[in-house]
Amino acid sequence: MPTQSTETRLRAQAESPSPEHQARIDALAAKAGSRFPYQPHFRRFRGALGAYVDEGPRDAPVLLCVHGNPTWSFFYRTLIDAFAGSMRVVVPDHIGMGMSEKPKNFDYRLETRIEALLDLIEHLDLRRITLVAHDWGGAIGLGAAGRQPERFERLVLSNTAAFPGGKAHSLIRIARLPGLHSLLMGRLGLFEQITVHRATERGLPPEVRRAYLEPFAGPGERVAVQAFVRDIPLNPKHPSYATLVGVERGLASLKHLPTLLLWGEKDWVFNPSFRAEFQRRFPEAEADPLYDCGHLLWEDAPEACLSSVQSFFIRHPLPDRAPS
Repeated sequence: MPTQSTETRLRAQAESPSPEHQARIDALAAKAGSRFPYQPHFRRFRGALGAYVDEGPRDAPVLLCVHGNPTWSFFYRTLIDAFAGSMRVVVPDHIGMGMSEKPKNFDYRLETRIEALLDLIEHLDLRRITLVAHDWGGAIGLGAAGRQPERFERLVLSNTAAFPGGKAHSLIRIARLPGLHSLLMGRLGLFEQITVHRATERGLPPEVRRAYLEPFAGPGERVAVQAFVRDIPLNPKHPSYATLVGVERGLASLKHLPTLLLWGEKDWVFNPSFRAEFQRRFPEAEADPLYDCGHLLWEDAPEACLSSVQSFFIRHPLPDRAPS
């Protein structure tokens, strides 16, 4: 029978990256450089090793930042820098993205994404959570929050959706066409290239572009990007449509939470109509439309975004809680 120390060692090995995976993490760290000095932690979910940043006091209120497609935790570096002194900032990389493993044979559907995030929340026992979500991180993060609303205190939502019915951009529809999908999304990496060149109004410095592109450098590392695009449920027959409807229903349990809709108004995917729909569903939400920002609003205007979040936190401080 294994001793306790042996079991601990085996468990630690299971939660550690393989040499090949570590080499990819090192390459990514080199590309990100001093802009992203954070060391990843790891959690295995259904056989795949997921990475996450975990900075700040462990007993502090939690800032949980959930990215979308095709970005990674690097997107939230301004928030990590600003709040790690006063909050526990947890920023997961979805399986297949960022510093996480990129398995070919993984269930990359929305339901699995939500379950993976809930697994991490429960593993770390995160409470008093402020959720920050962007792009498809909104459906994932709000999906988790709707299933365990007692853990969440505030919402900061940006250029995202959590309900069916939004009209997909023509580029998304073209990219999903049989025969073109693998070519455009896999071999050519079109989705990542469009993101780094067309998703901001002010452009990205070359070194920042490289940091965003590095996790998806080859076709084999773009499996999750392709899967995200395939998983957009454009009609009720899609396998993830019912999950998205479930996320939508869960919004009712969250609409009492202080909510900031921080929106890049020049986004051509999650355009202002999505913000307006959130305002209809969350009548008390505060909207801060940034009229000169695109989809990657934290790249276009990091100071303005940070100021908006800080002001929102001042207006809506977390209630005092007695230690449990």
